[in-house]
Amino acid sequence: MVTLWLWLFSFFFLLGLLCTLAFQLMCLVDLEYDYINPYDSASRINRVVLPEFIAQGALCFFFLLTGNWPTFVFSLPYLCYNVRLYMERRHLVDVTEIYNQLRWEKKTAVFKDRLCYSPSLPFSILVAFKYFSGR
Repeated sequence: MVTLWLWLFSFFFLLGLLCTLAFQLMCLVDLEYDYINPYDSASRINRVVLPEFIAQGALCFFFLLTGNWPTFVFSLPYLCYNVRLYMERRHLVDVTEIYNQLRWEKKTAVFKDRLCYSPSLPFSILVAFKYFSGR
């Protein structure tokens, strides 16, 4: 039963991270099509960046504690990248440079979705099937 709760915790944590990523991507697309101004877009994105970093770090630490080694090893490079961004103070979007950074920020968001969070969900679902099948 504990395994089920651990799986549910990590599954919904991953869904939350994907939702914050989708929110950031929607803000960037809205900015690209001039639906919102740069100040609003930057403030909305910056509001969720640090909680995303903390949640991803907590999830990586959670995978380490529970012995979920493949997922931990898979998420560790992205955690190191986030720590580097934070240490260099490049984790926030600058209001004055947001148009120049727009393509890079969109590529980064797509990279996070395709290579960091999305592959963890199918692996998490496979672990659940293994648990439910009793093998």
